[in-house]
Amino acid sequence: MPTEIPLNDRLLRSWLRCKRRAWLDQFGNPDQRLWTAHRELQLDEQRRSFSTLFPQKPQRGEAAASSGAPAVVGLRLRGQAGGLALEAHPPLLQRVQGSSRWGGHAYRPVMFRQGRRTTREHRVVLALWGRLLAEEQQAPVANGLVLSGAGRGLEKEALNLTGSLPRQLDEALERLAGDLARSAPPPLVADRKKCVLCSWRGACDQVAVAEGHLSEVSGIGAKRREMLLELGVDRLEHLAAAEPEQLAEALLVHGEQHAEVAGQLVTQARVQRDGVPLRRDPSAALPELAAAPGVLIYDIESDPDARDDFLHGFVRLPRDAEGRWPTPVMAAEAPYHPLLALQEHGEARLWQRLQRLLAAYPDWPVLHYGETELLALVRLAQRQGAQERQIAQLRSRMVDVHLRLRRHWWMPTNSYGLKATASWLGFRWRQQGVDGARALLWWRRWRLGGDGPEGRGSRQNLRRIFHYNHDDALATWAVAHWLLEQDDAPAPP
Repeated sequence: MPTEIPLNDRLLRSWLRCKRRAWLDQFGNPDQRLWTAHRELQLDEQRRSFSTLFPQKPQRGEAAASSGAPAVVGLRLRGQAGGLALEAHPPLLQRVQGSSRWGGHAYRPVMFRQGRRTTREHRVVLALWGRLLAEEQQAPVANGLVLSGAGRGLEKEALNLTGSLPRQLDEALERLAGDLARSAPPPLVADRKKCVLCSWRGACDQVAVAEGHLSEVSGIGAKRREMLLELGVDRLEHLAAAEPEQLAEALLVHGEQHAEVAGQLVTQARVQRDGVPLRRDPSAALPELAAAPGVLIYDIESDPDARDDFLHGFVRLPRDAEGRWPTPVMAAEAPYHPLLALQEHGEARLWQRLQRLLAAYPDWPVLHYGETELLALVRLAQRQGAQERQIAQLRSRMVDVHLRLRRHWWMPTNSYGLKATASWLGFRWRQQGVDGARALLWWRRWRLGGDGPEGRGSRQNLRRIFHYNHDDALATWAVAHWLLEQDDAPAPP
């Protein structure tokens, strides 16, 4: 049974994202917790943001605050509210005009914000920092500073900590305390598609599968799950057993768009229940490959915050002398061409290198998984002044394997993403647990790490990125090859 504990800013932030997450942070089995690159990315971005605001290294602790240092770190705050013990550890305090128990100056908390807007999570956590800081310095804290970006792109927002925000903080703390007093974790969230960033996703995935949680059905988010629950359909098995016509009629009250997909949801649930793919469209999924002498498989690695597509990777995959396509295992031996896009070299150079590679294999379709590669390549071509005819030819060569898979098959997976689909087909990445966020972390360490072990003096992180990008391209081929095999298989009697 959980015992009474002080509430801190870490638990509050987790609770504002997911009530179950906060409980697991406090009482969950640490062995079930997964390391995620997203936290490291956030800390890296926070450090760069703070360094832009204060190029000089901040000073630490109570002594720094007493001496009036412009920036203070390492000050732990404690207090009480509504009978609850509170703790917080703001990552940075900025000196401001005023007076406090430390002298003729005061401080306000500084927060780094990921994303494009300040959310309730940011406001409530900043309010907790402000409240405890006001008690510690014995002076009011009227606002906090929210930072986003870094360098010349640093954005600053002074957030007022008065008004309704103190009441929102009190309500959140009271509800957090109630959830932490539970003997078992709160139920899974309705929309589990957002759980990809959470370190507890593995443990919750196991619970979701065991419960037959509706979020496990591809195509069901929070809103549709709520509609189905109102109809008494609360498990994957119940949805699989539903009559599509009756379900469509019942969902019609929520709008025709929901009624129209009722049959698709039932079919998807049945395929996942049975664990067997089901053909959706009998026509060939990849007709462009019928007469092609080979294919280029294309995958991009990006830094979305910097709008930087830093790696364009290609696998060159020809047919053999008998016209057969290589298997996924054989494809691992095919040539891999990583084109690294360094900003100091300029985008024009990248565009020239891409053009040369594509022109060397003019009759080869370019396979990719999802729309990212097509959109990025077209935008690059447009920025480089390519003619409409050239862009149209480029579009005609691009084949989205993800789109074709969804158009032609129902898959027994809870997602049609590359990781879920290729893994179900038996493909394995060389580096376990690696995703786009980990590759981005490696890239930033290589790009910004100077000549140290994590920087350009070492090629280890660059090799890791290349391996991951190469494997993503090979995984794309694993799905494409499976589609070709199904098209060649004899039709069932």
